[in-house]
Amino acid sequence: MIRLAVLLAAGLAAGCNNEIYVRDGVTDGDTFYLAPRAIEDDDPALQAWVAYSLMKSACQLEVGGENPARSSSYGCEFSARIALVESWEEQRAEDETASDAYLDALLSVRRAGFLDEYTVYYFGEDDWLVPAEVDVARFRQWKRRHLGRHRPQTEIVGSWNYRQR
Repeated sequence: MIRLAVLLAAGLAAGCNNEIYVRDGVTDGDTFYLAPRAIEDDDPALQAWVAYSLMKSACQLEVGGENPARSSSYGCEFSARIALVESWEEQRAEDETASDAYLDALLSVRRAGFLDEYTVYYFGEDDWLVPAEVDVARFRQWKRRHLGRHRPQTEIVGSWNYRQR
């Protein structure tokens, strides 16, 4: 499944020019291009981050706005974290030697039923619309016992750019 998504995205990357626009430290654009290593490197952790990158960028493009690259919402981040965890589970099932401390920790968060809360706690923004059942206080208690000195991560495997018109 991930491989098919990567191949489809590779077609988009073929038309990419090398110019990247950055404003205020954020790469801006209306088109997301995968990095070449996403297609060439079968590293299980990298492929899980490819799934995250594709899901998040597709959601941002759907949300739209003047600059989709800057779009941030609970729904986009949460759906991308789900794709990340599910891809990691698939990658580990295919390669039992696969290891990544962050992705394993995120998997334990999901298994404990706190992926919503994790997303809001670590990545939430004031303007996000968050479901009422998200219980960040309960997650904080669980986090103290199970995550220790956890540091959240985000790896985007690709870049935003403007389509040539």
